[in-house]
Amino acid sequence: MKLKMIKPHLNAVFIAILLTCSGAKPNGKNKKTKQVVPAIECDVRAGKINLPEFIAKCPANCRETKERVYGTSVFASISSICNAAIHSGVISNSGGKLIVRKMPGQVSYKGSFANGVRSLSLTSWRESFSVSVGKPKKGVIYPPSLDYTPSRPTTVKTAPSDSTVLPMTITPEPEPTTTMKTTAPPTTTPVTTPTTTTTTAPPTTTSAKLRVTVHKIREAGSSHPYFSSVARQSQSAQGKGPAQAFRGSSIYANRFSSRTSTGVHRPDTGTAIRRQPHVPSASALSRVQSQPERNQHAQQSNPSPDSEDNKPLSETSHIKETLVESREPESKPFESGFNARGQDLTTRVTEIMSQGDPNCKVDIAFLMDGSWSIGKRRFKIQKDFLVEVSQVINVGVAGPMMGVIQYGDDAVTEFSLRQFSNSKDLKPAINKIIQKGGLSNVGKALSYINKHFFSDANGNRGGAPNVAVVLVDGWPTDKVEEASRLARESGINIFFVTIEGPDENEKQNVVEANYVDKAVCRTNGFYSLPITSWFALRKAVQPLVKRVCDTDRLVCSKTCLNANDIAFVIDGSSSVGTGNFRTVLQFVANVTREFEISDTDTRVGVVQYTYEQRLEFAFGQHNNKADLLNAIKRINYWSGGTSTGAAITYAADQLFSKSKPNKRKIMIVITDGRSYDDVRAPALAVHHKGVIAYSIGIAWAAQDELEYIATDPDREHSFFVDEFDNLYKYVSKIIHNICQEFNSQPRN
Repeated sequence: MKLKMIKPHLNAVFIAILLTCSGAKPNGKNKKTKQVVPAIECDVRAGKINLPEFIAKCPANCRETKERVYGTSVFASISSICNAAIHSGVISNSGGKLIVRKMPGQVSYKGSFANGVRSLSLTSWRESFSVSVGKPKKGVIYPPSLDYTPSRPTTVKTAPSDSTVLPMTITPEPEPTTTMKTTAPPTTTPVTTPTTTTTTAPPTTTSAKLRVTVHKIREAGSSHPYFSSVARQSQSAQGKGPAQAFRGSSIYANRFSSRTSTGVHRPDTGTAIRRQPHVPSASALSRVQSQPERNQHAQQSNPSPDSEDNKPLSETSHIKETLVESREPESKPFESGFNARGQDLTTRVTEIMSQGDPNCKVDIAFLMDGSWSIGKRRFKIQKDFLVEVSQVINVGVAGPMMGVIQYGDDAVTEFSLRQFSNSKDLKPAINKIIQKGGLSNVGKALSYINKHFFSDANGNRGGAPNVAVVLVDGWPTDKVEEASRLARESGINIFFVTIEGPDENEKQNVVEANYVDKAVCRTNGFYSLPITSWFALRKAVQPLVKRVCDTDRLVCSKTCLNANDIAFVIDGSSSVGTGNFRTVLQFVANVTREFEISDTDTRVGVVQYTYEQRLEFAFGQHNNKADLLNAIKRINYWSGGTSTGAAITYAADQLFSKSKPNKRKIMIVITDGRSYDDVRAPALAVHHKGVIAYSIGIAWAAQDELEYIATDPDREHSFFVDEFDNLYKYVSKIIHNICQEFNSQPRN
């Protein structure tokens, strides 16, 4: 009897399993599953979606949002999905469907410009993704909705054994006996699972809460820099737009030093090498003795550990550490990152702190004074100051990166830009720095950072301005003017923080008068912070951070090689000939090759003329060097008469009328004969519009016309060669003159 009763039940179970596996319904046909494409916004980043592969639809006009993208072809997961797709050419600015595939993180991401989107370079990131056209392969069904990574992790109490409980925000692994929303990776078979149990979600209890201590203090009216910094970053929803690629790889070696040196590497990173102390030199001793007030401070009895002088970060450091430590142990915000499923379990505050402030994307070198005159107590105050700056400035790969150089007789890298990617790790690294002693050779230190520190090997990013902040006790013991000039011309924004500078009686001991004005990027007061006492140094934290993060005012990032709109006006008349015309194009390519080419750096346009004029390509039409050089190579020889005056007017209308306000306008006219029309009036017109004109005459060119065309003085802007094959001799001369003119501009 028992066997007869069990048999019908077994048959029913067997039939149910067959129906489930086949996806068929008892009284109907199989229906083709239609792919639902979820929509996303322009600012959605790949790392925020908790799926290894998915389909999505972007809205129109994402390019105008200027959401940041890191990498080329393969992008860091902090990139905007939609702008990455536009950059890759998968979709246009009108929007569209795309497929995202996650992949492991890369060691580096190379920035580039494509389809109107500038992607930035990045040293490394934990997760990557690629984008492809949004057409799934036959039989592949992607999730109809996207599982976003929670901004606050939650857990759920254990449910009774007869029910299945889903976490509130975390997607569980699929089980064959439960009904759930399909959020699994793509499958080739539509899933239709019968309901066999009741799914219930009991009330949740949060086990990893972010304490509200900081927010309460801020709401109570606290103006501490830590809290104002976090608030400012939390309110920032978008970046400032595509960053400029400031320091390039020009081979103009006579003017700019090479960046290939890897700098000084210390055996134990983050820990200074202990050096044997030596007796200070006579000049160093005389410098110490010339400052009676400082000696008086140094000779005072050591204060107690609890005194205010010995704890410049006392209360604020405790509060900052409370912000990190006030989380429950399970959270571990600085260790968790992405778990095995790729889920970002960090909170919004932790995310900001780990990635950095995108509104302050700068590469900063702090040059700390390690000379004997500073003393151990003041050296400790200097380290405390750098610790506080490192916490306020919010270091991270998407924001500012920070390195430290200590200088005395010579300069030594304590740690490079790429060594620490968050503010938390910087604190112990700075505290471990040991005073090296010696003189205060600031000039040597500036030469060191220019030649060695800001290099790719040390973490220099192409899309971030270079900033050097020099801390000086008193005054330098060597000259700074020449080293500072070379650093500025290489694109380094130099700030000076002078503590207890020379008074009227001490100025006679200063090696170089007005050394601050000779060193800083501009002499308008923005780049210099004089501090009257070491014990007032903490007050400079907020003003300094505000200034170095104001990227719009970091004008020294613009150099003679990345701040121009250059128009070549080329004679294509019959007297030139095909072979010589190719030589002219080679000359144009050789000059162009020396500049940093992009839409935010130097742009190049070309006009060819005979009796008529032809715009070969406009400013910004080719925004990388390879494309630009290929475009120059493809220009076809025209042949005809010679109307140079009309060509100059045409270049002014077609090119310089569309020039950007922050660009230097440069015109280079190349001709081999006398013009059939007047050149004086057109030349004067472009001069009055601020165009710097160079003229290059070949063979039968008229000397008087070349001088009319060229900007004064003629000898610096007008050149003549007897034959086309000698054009190459003037490439370096033209580059030299362009840079000399740029660097001689007033610095006020």
